[in-house]
Amino acid sequence: MAAINHRLHGHCVACGPENAIGLRLKFSPQADGSVEGAAFCAKALTGYDGLLHGGVAALMLDSAMTNCLFAAGVTALTGELALKYRAPVKIGRAVALKAWIEKDHDPLFLLRSELSQDGALKVSGEAKFMRSAAAGE
Repeated sequence: MAAINHRLHGHCVACGPENAIGLRLKFSPQADGSVEGAAFCAKALTGYDGLLHGGVAALMLDSAMTNCLFAAGVTALTGELALKYRAPVKIGRAVALKAWIEKDHDPLFLLRSELSQDGALKVSGEAKFMRSAAAGE
C-alpha cells in the first residue's frame, strides 16, 4: 500500500506524506480486508464553531475508501460519493475511520465507510470507484 500511496498520492491533501499542510491520514489494513485509521479534529478544520467542517469529513471518508482499494492492490478514482451526516463531529477530539469494499465488479467497486467519534457513528459514506491505470495523470 505504501508504494502506491507514495507514488500516486504523495501530495494528496488527505493522505499524502509529502503535503506539509495536508491531513497526512494513515490507514492500517485489517484481516477482513477493511482499513482503519484515526485523525484529530484540529481547530483549523472547523466549519461551524466547535464542529468539524462537513467537507473535511467527506475528505476523510473518501481517503479511507481510496486507501482500502490501495490495500487491495487497486488504483481507482472516485466516481460517485454519497454521505449521511448523522450527528455533528466535535473539534478538539479524535475520530476513528473505517472503510471496506462492499462489492467488487472490477473495474467498478462499491465501498462503504464510517467516521465515529467517542464510540458513536457520526458520518457514513458510500462511493463508487472506477479502476484506473493512469490515476496519477
